Amino acid sequence: MEKIVYKTIMDEKLILPGDKLVIGVSGGPDSMALLCVLKSIQKLIEFSMVAVHINHGVRGKEANMDERYVKDITQKWSIPYYSKRVNMNEYARLRKLSSEEAGRELRYQFFNEVLKIEKADKIAVAHNRNDQAETLIMRFLRGTGIEGLKGMQYEVNNVIRPLLDVDRSIIEKYCNQNKLFARIDKTNLEPIYGRNKIRLELIPYIENNINKGIINTMNRTSKIMGIDDDFINNIARYEYSKICITNHDQTIEFDICKFKGLHTAIKSRVIRIGIKEMYGDNKNIELKHVENMIEFIENATAGRIHESAKGIELVKKYKTCLMRKKVAKKKSAYKNKLEINSNNYNNNFKTNIVIEVKDIQNFDIKYKHRFIKYIDYDKIKGDLYIRNRKSGDKFIPFGMKGSKKLKDYFIDNKIPREKRDNIPIIEDDENIIWVVGYRLSDLYKVDEGTKRILSMQYITKEDLHD
Repeated sequence: MEKIVYKTIMDEKLILPGDKLVIGVSGGPDSMALLCVLKSIQKLIEFSMVAVHINHGVRGKEANMDERYVKDITQKWSIPYYSKRVNMNEYARLRKLSSEEAGRELRYQFFNEVLKIEKADKIAVAHNRNDQAETLIMRFLRGTGIEGLKGMQYEVNNVIRPLLDVDRSIIEKYCNQNKLFARIDKTNLEPIYGRNKIRLELIPYIENNINKGIINTMNRTSKIMGIDDDFINNIARYEYSKICITNHDQTIEFDICKFKGLHTAIKSRVIRIGIKEMYGDNKNIELKHVENMIEFIENATAGRIHESAKGIELVKKYKTCLMRKKVAKKKSAYKNKLEINSNNYNNNFKTNIVIEVKDIQNFDIKYKHRFIKYIDYDKIKGDLYIRNRKSGDKFIPFGMKGSKKLKDYFIDNKIPREKRDNIPIIEDDENIIWVVGYRLSDLYKVDEGTKRILSMQYITKEDLHD
């Protein structure tokens, strides 16, 4: 067994000289074999290790005896040891997880805690060839693609699996030869969990009736799928680099035209790459989520928003689609009065609005500036105000006869949805006068009868810093 594990470690570069490993040790045959074989391999590779045990709190005295066993043997072998007791069932209930999922989360949380305390490099776990076969069958029965069928990898992030090329029968023989007297979790011998049923009932049935070498077949399938998955992922990453931009705020922007030209297999992977860029993993992202995202990117109308798993939000623009973490709800409504012949500081936008009234001959109304506008002062009804948009807003854009919904104006002028709540509206007591930075109302235009001009200058933060 040592030769197999050492070859795996060297071929896959799982352990480097000087590494410190956190070893997950339950006390069962697999984890005890891992601890023992790594202790032996320390003669060939210079590295250190600490053992970590977690008591899930579900097997009473048996679990406490497991904990004591691991503590005793690590002390005997002079291996630093950490342990922790948790309430797995309560954790599962509160987070609405299965017992298996809860146990895994708690284990890896503790492994990573110790990793930080010890300033270690990697976490080593004891998954073997039989575990790999069970994983592939379980994933296939639930529904998966190539990525799922490549199974567990030798190394993912900071987790390594040195026993992945070792059959369980070899592990059991190794434990007997080294007199490890590993603890047996009796619940593993009962078909009460999905994985247990596959191990205890389905695989034996397949071995006896269909394929005696099903474990070898599944592991061979895993390696083939891994090679194919790597090849397709390389293509997907290349395409991602061509069609996606990662903005400074972790927003991913897809070029819609280029995205549509990709093969469907690559589209789904480009989506997953984007999600991983934002969150560091693709956990809880299912095929249905990816399919819905592809459909939205390709067919939704501009301005639409799609919410998906993990708090992901897609925002459809005209030529691109944004992927981002779900943004907070839009700003609450506000409305502030503006004083004429005054410099009005607006706290909502951190800007100044300068309002002046003068006779028409004192203004050069032909001067064009996006944030400086002139209207007929005598057409104003009541006071002036600045506010953000609200549902049902209408105005008569300059040069038009009839009114138009502000929402339609934004759509027609391709103003991104996420910017619309930040566009100020200046109005009087009856009508919208100016959609700041965009369009005046035709009702207030300067004409041959105009005698007094009201000048509105919206000074942005950039202007203030000039």
